[in-house]
Amino acid sequence: MMAALAVVKAAHATSVALAARGEAEQGDTMTGWAAKLQESCRDGGGSPIRGGGGGARREGGGGGDAAAAGVGSGEGVRAVAALLLVLSKAYQHLMQFRCPEALQELGRLPPQQYCTGWVLHQVGRAYFERADYGNAKSALESMQRYDPHRMEGLDLLSTTLWHLKRDVELSYLAQKVSEFDRRSPQTWCVVGNCFSLQKEHETALRFFQRAIQLDADMTYAYTLCGHEYVANEDFDKAVACFRMAIRTDRRHYNAWYGLGSIYHRQEKYDMAEYHFRRALKINPQSSVLRVYLGMVLHANKRYLEALDMLELASKSEPRNPQASFQRANVLMSMERYAEALRELEVVRDNVPKESAVYFLMGKVCKKLGQTDAAMRHFTIALDLHNKDKNLIKAAVDRLNDPDMDEEEKF
Repeated sequence: MMAALAVVKAAHATSVALAARGEAEQGDTMTGWAAKLQESCRDGGGSPIRGGGGGARREGGGGGDAAAAGVGSGEGVRAVAALLLVLSKAYQHLMQFRCPEALQELGRLPPQQYCTGWVLHQVGRAYFERADYGNAKSALESMQRYDPHRMEGLDLLSTTLWHLKRDVELSYLAQKVSEFDRRSPQTWCVVGNCFSLQKEHETALRFFQRAIQLDADMTYAYTLCGHEYVANEDFDKAVACFRMAIRTDRRHYNAWYGLGSIYHRQEKYDMAEYHFRRALKINPQSSVLRVYLGMVLHANKRYLEALDMLELASKSEPRNPQASFQRANVLMSMERYAEALRELEVVRDNVPKESAVYFLMGKVCKKLGQTDAAMRHFTIALDLHNKDKNLIKAAVDRLNDPDMDEEEKF
């Protein structure tokens, strides 16, 4: 029993070091350590930490009891080592953003280990990184149910609810955590996300800044502040927040993405490309990052590179319609209108109520000389999105003008 406790303590110290350094390569160290521990226990029958074989006995009386205790201790250590090996492999995959592999490893755990706060937190993270917000929500809510006093992971749950636009559930979560622990930085991230969803960006910023006051090294709080400043179009302060996030954790790819998105909006495409590539180097599995990098390459008129990057985005996440939509934009710039229309038809089938898709289909049909089809698509776009009705009406008015070069952004 003491040997098993020593193993758990050593594993805990290793996991803390991994979290502090944030290096994906350290997952290899923990995996190798757990594997060696398991192999040593298998060969020696006892605990390598204690230095003796499980069946060692003293001269004289009580040898049978000592041997029985040694066997029990050896079996316990082997069970713990096997458990640590699965957990360390899953953690390694997650740190390298290989989310399907991480989920597969965690799925091997027995129910009594799987249904724990830490494991369900990692399951939720894996689904969140894949933009599978429905399953992420289920996992993180299960985490809260099995470990109701756990604060870690609730900031991620609140962001998941933000993406799903579940304002009632997010408000309930914010009220619940603020009553439970007002000195936890995760509490104020949850409350900030609640106000962010209501478009109250200044109020959200105050709560995110409160989280930073409680934990000056909370990388995620800096990133959330950056996004709120972007929503307010205060780009200088947003850049400062994203840089602080990188200073606390250089592997926080969300901050690199945030900087890239700002430079993209400012039409500083070379700087945007640099930051998107840095983010993609950290998380090479991200379809979203590849889409944004493809958009920057398109803006720099590097059309073939943009198409290749967007093709990789589609292959890595076939459910991401944005990759096909941006491919259609690139194909339009290359005057390959028939191919662009085929891409847009795929997007339309996946997101049938997105007005921007119908607007672009109308422009493509006009280029192909399909006036009736163009009018039909413009009309659908107008029905779905009245906010930009002047832009759509202008496109309809110019429908019979084949010489007009249209550069509208919807």
